[in-house]
Amino acid sequence: MSEAVERESMEYDVVIVGAGPSGLSAAIRLKQLEQETGKEISVCVLEKGSEVGAHILSGAVLEPRTLDELIPDWKDKGAPLDTPAKDDEFLILSETGSFKLPVVPPQMHNEGNYIISLGNFVRWLGEQAEALGVEIYPGFAAAEVLFHEDGSVKGVATGDMGLNKDGTPGPMHQVGMELHAKQTIFSEGCRGHLGKQLMEHYNLREEGNFQTYGIGIKELWEIEPEKSTPGKITHTAGWPMKSDTYGGTFLYHLEGNQVSIGIVVGLDYSNPYLSPYQEFQRFKHHPDIKKVLEGGRRISYGARALNEGGYQSIPTLTFPGGLFVGCEAGFLNVPKIKGTHTSMKSGTTAAEALFEALTGEGEAPREITSYPEMLKKTWLWDEIYKVRNIRPSFKWGFWAGMAYSAIDTYLFRGKAPWTLKHHGTDHESLKKKSECTPIDYPKPDGVISFDRLTNVSFAATAHEEEQPCHLQLKDETVPISVNLEDYDAPEQRFCPAGVYEILTDDDGSNPRLQINAQNCVHCKTC
Repeated sequence: MSEAVERESMEYDVVIVGAGPSGLSAAIRLKQLEQETGKEISVCVLEKGSEVGAHILSGAVLEPRTLDELIPDWKDKGAPLDTPAKDDEFLILSETGSFKLPVVPPQMHNEGNYIISLGNFVRWLGEQAEALGVEIYPGFAAAEVLFHEDGSVKGVATGDMGLNKDGTPGPMHQVGMELHAKQTIFSEGCRGHLGKQLMEHYNLREEGNFQTYGIGIKELWEIEPEKSTPGKITHTAGWPMKSDTYGGTFLYHLEGNQVSIGIVVGLDYSNPYLSPYQEFQRFKHHPDIKKVLEGGRRISYGARALNEGGYQSIPTLTFPGGLFVGCEAGFLNVPKIKGTHTSMKSGTTAAEALFEALTGEGEAPREITSYPEMLKKTWLWDEIYKVRNIRPSFKWGFWAGMAYSAIDTYLFRGKAPWTLKHHGTDHESLKKKSECTPIDYPKPDGVISFDRLTNVSFAATAHEEEQPCHLQLKDETVPISVNLEDYDAPEQRFCPAGVYEILTDDDGSNPRLQINAQNCVHCKTC
């Protein structure tokens, strides 16, 4: 930012960072309460995408529980929930065959749910928010947290636009805007960059309260009409991953002869040669899956990091001047692979706590501690608590995890008199290259499977050629002296977009890391 130019500022009661399901639900609920009580409250939502929904990875199963609570007449208002879930199946895969579980795990039951385009659903939520008077600013990324002199959050500032590659102002330079608020809601999603700063600044994670992660990789396909079964939901476990790696896949049939297909891989895998992207491409060649995709065409591609820590990894949710909602806080129900309904519930609960504090008698407190207390009384907290032991049980391996999950689900019904701990942070699980064998992945055929750079062109992300690199190294020596030396540079494989590349001279000497930031699909795995 140019220090010579003073930034303009705007004042609101509440500023919301991120126009995802949780942020928009909070905005809608705040304005509903305004209408119900006659007490005015100004609300602004910042969205980094070019439009609301632009950064949402579409193709999801929505449990409409929070939507029913928030907008009971959503059908009359045209919510894009067009494909009711009809048929669930859970397959255990081997390389050439499959076994269909006779009973689908309760978490995978989808009766009453909908297969949706999450991008379209979020756009619709944005329309509902704007109709209530919420100001939404797409195309403006919150780049900086602002603080009062007393250390409380004052709001956020958007990033400067029109910067040269070296960070200096270019000919089209525009200084960012400051947005000040009585309270700021951070709903950036998993691993939000401002949220990470705030957790460190306010020490919101006590010892042992770390988050664990997975990466979700997804493609949207148009398939042959005779293969389309709108409402069918398939989940699989087993091949192509080995039993020491947590993960699974999904195939959702939407309307319009479309299927959303993807994989989730826990980032606590041990072999540095594992590539989640390549595992996904290999999975699509399984006979049960390939027969669905053959004759079809891939429409889009994307990837996102996922919070997998669940109940054990929820941080302190409030701090002076702000709070966390949605996947920023880690409210994904991991066994369900669903986080939209829980994120929305955290947003509406936060809105109710904020509205009560900001419009009540006397001066509003700087920290809204009533929010987590209210949240603990909702079905969201109960839901996250009941599945708390399932993900950490897989530290014993796939089959032991499956067996324990069945006992926890059917015998204890989520109320076991203990809470399992996660085995450690994800990176602690990674073994050195000397202890592991490289994985020989098949080459993509360009029909069912694709190379990363080809898929990136279907990811709907764009970067200006001269914009500053958004991926910054804390220590430029680590990629070579540690990552390459000990682990054969696993960033070359865990990145689903080919951003990280080790280059050498012609004779193989002078290794160095090249960051191809223009490829980034903003999954936040790195």
